[in-house]
Amino acid sequence: MPLHLLKLCVGAESISDLEEWIEERMTLERRLGRPQEQIHTTRMVPKRVEEIVAGGSLYWVIKGQICARQRLIAIRPFTDGDGIGRCHLVLEPVVVPLEPRPCRPFQGWRYLTETDAPRDIDGRSGDLGAMPEALRRELAEMGLL
Repeated sequence: MPLHLLKLCVGAESISDLEEWIEERMTLERRLGRPQEQIHTTRMVPKRVEEIVAGGSLYWVIKGQICARQRLIAIRPFTDGDGIGRCHLVLEPVVVPLEPRPCRPFQGWRYLTETDAPRDIDGRSGDLGAMPEALRRELAEMGLL
């Protein structure tokens, strides 16, 4: 069973904000002739790398709700120019919306098990996938989703 990471998406107001940022980054990499990878840099390296890259995802908390995920492709530890150990999380550039779930702020990232992870919004979710993100967020805040 894969293990996931949970992280705050600081600065994003919505899933579409995250998707726009990813597209801008991919466009820049394409223009510069670099590999088109979406990389998120973290300060700490997860200890359970094998479990995470075996099908795990990075679950994003946006505006106090776990509401999107991206599949983790690789985890690459490195040392920055100041000699500080860091980590590149290489992500699939596809954002998958989730059934929103409230989440309090925290620092860094947290592990998230498959059984604790919110479900993807898909055909099983009924009309939830067709609902605008702002409405899903509001209904989740009221405890109706």
